[in-house]
Amino acid sequence: MGSLEWHMCLVVALSSSLCNTAPDSLGVVARSPISVLRGHTTTLPCWLNPPQNAESLEVRWYRPDHFDSPILLYHAKKFENATQEASYRGRVSFGLKDAVSGGLTTGDVSLKLTNVTLEDAGEYTCYVSSDQVYESSSVSLIVTQTGTSPFLSPVWREDHMVNVSCEAEGWYPEPSLRWSDPKQAQSSKNTKYSKDSSGLLSVHSWILVSSSTEVSCSVGLSGAEAKWARMRLEKPPQAEPGSSDGGWIAFGLLLIMVLAVLGVYFYKKRVKKSQSSKSDNVEVDILPPDLSSYNYVNVTLGNVDHPYLKVKNGIVRDAEGKGLPVGPNATCHTAITGTPGFSSGKHYWEVSIGNDKIGLKESWWVTEHR
Repeated sequence: MGSLEWHMCLVVALSSSLCNTAPDSLGVVARSPISVLRGHTTTLPCWLNPPQNAESLEVRWYRPDHFDSPILLYHAKKFENATQEASYRGRVSFGLKDAVSGGLTTGDVSLKLTNVTLEDAGEYTCYVSSDQVYESSSVSLIVTQTGTSPFLSPVWREDHMVNVSCEAEGWYPEPSLRWSDPKQAQSSKNTKYSKDSSGLLSVHSWILVSSSTEVSCSVGLSGAEAKWARMRLEKPPQAEPGSSDGGWIAFGLLLIMVLAVLGVYFYKKRVKKSQSSKSDNVEVDILPPDLSSYNYVNVTLGNVDHPYLKVKNGIVRDAEGKGLPVGPNATCHTAITGTPGFSSGKHYWEVSIGNDKIGLKESWWVTEHR
């Protein structure tokens, strides 16, 4: 009887021990918000409180309304990537909330995110569950990008006032812009923002101030050091008397010179083309194409040492310094003979005669030589 009671007490003790290892509640704590520069690595802190081993629990990190396509899913002591959000693939893992953290064994289920993009900004849910219970907590991630320093540019007006503009680009999220001078802070309702193709923001603002003063502009993100630009406004630059008229006069003279040069160039080109066309051989179809092709003969000119004519490269030219006889003085002795000869039938050949000074002959004689 005593032995039976001892065994029953042992079973009760074991059951009590097992119940203690399977708590009926989970405490999930997260730290928010978290800020990180674009392109850097960050950790979204999340842990169990009180601390307990989380190796046998399910841990799921997801964005709002994306429970079934989580960023990270740890289940049955391994990572499951089948339903993972594609844009986070290869960029997420478990991280440590601080330097002394023991990781999963101490209940640290923080998310480590590398190469942070602008699209990563927003809310994240840290969800932890066991067979009996589940609990979650949210972390807000702020992605920032520090842009360029502001650039100031003034425009003087006739009433001795100055319109000063301030511009900066490459910021995220929307930066704040402030004006000030040594005496008081300036406010401007004329401030505009624009976004480039990469999602970064530019800011442009302008104010109207009096000349001979100092004005400054700052651009920055909340909780971060701002970038400044400062300008001292002196008297507006004075244009030299007559400088504007002198510029127009110089432009007019330059335009006239250019037009004159172009006119001379095209005139010379036209004259050269006209002279060239006069010196070119003119080919005339004496017979219709059907007759000239059937009756064509290749005539070779002789008498190269003729006193009135000369043959060069198959072209008949006047001998320089001598005029050709005309009228009754034009005989066979003043002509050039050609071979082969023929005594009957139809025959076709072409002759060009002339020189650079006289031009092409407009007519000539054909004689019979026996």
